[in-house]
Amino acid sequence: MAEKEMSAKKLAKKPGKVVGEFRAFITRGNVLDMAVGVIIGGAFGAIVTALVNILLSVCTWAVPGGLKGLVTVLPAVNAGQEGMDKSIGLAQQFDASQLQDLAKALAIKTYGSTDGSTVAVIEAQKTAITGKYTLHGTTYVFNGSASIDWGTFINAIISFLIIALVLFLIVKIVAGIQAKKAELEAQIKEEYFKKHPEERPAPVVAGAPKPTTDELLTQIRDLLKSQAPAVAEKK
Repeated sequence: MAEKEMSAKKLAKKPGKVVGEFRAFITRGNVLDMAVGVIIGGAFGAIVTALVNILLSVCTWAVPGGLKGLVTVLPAVNAGQEGMDKSIGLAQQFDASQLQDLAKALAIKTYGSTDGSTVAVIEAQKTAITGKYTLHGTTYVFNGSASIDWGTFINAIISFLIIALVLFLIVKIVAGIQAKKAELEAQIKEEYFKKHPEERPAPVVAGAPKPTTDELLTQIRDLLKSQAPAVAEKK
């Protein structure tokens, strides 16, 4: 009976112990700093992404379709990469302005000249086409084709360079502030030692033998003796 009561008490203490440990964990300084860093990093990443998109939009103003249109489609090596239907123009890629005509041609080929010419059927075929093609700028590229997305690659490089530059500037500014702080502390310490030369530590000579314990105790005794008259006068 006593053993059951002890086990029940242990089980009752465990939840409280876990809660206390969890509270101690989440309130640790490094955990809170990490959480703040992650949140700020996410917000900063969104700002960098927006800035990169603006810069790239300006730089690629004259490129058809902008940066997203910088895609190289590799030649098809099998039937699965040739597109939906090459016979009507649905090859590996086609211009976005051709979507309506290609959807109509696909509808007529699938349902005949009568049923395939209705608006509902053409819109359904248009949805089917856009489901198998991805729009890059002003060009639709077949999803089954092998392609090189230069725009995404360039975007990633520029984003990396901007983030690296900003981090470099932040580190440089923080290092400069710390150096100024250390210099100011050194000046304050030097002014203090000028007013209290007796408290200036002895210079460390390279290669000099370290004082023994007896020598240190003797220095402490002599220092206390020298300060004893001053303490007596104050009293």
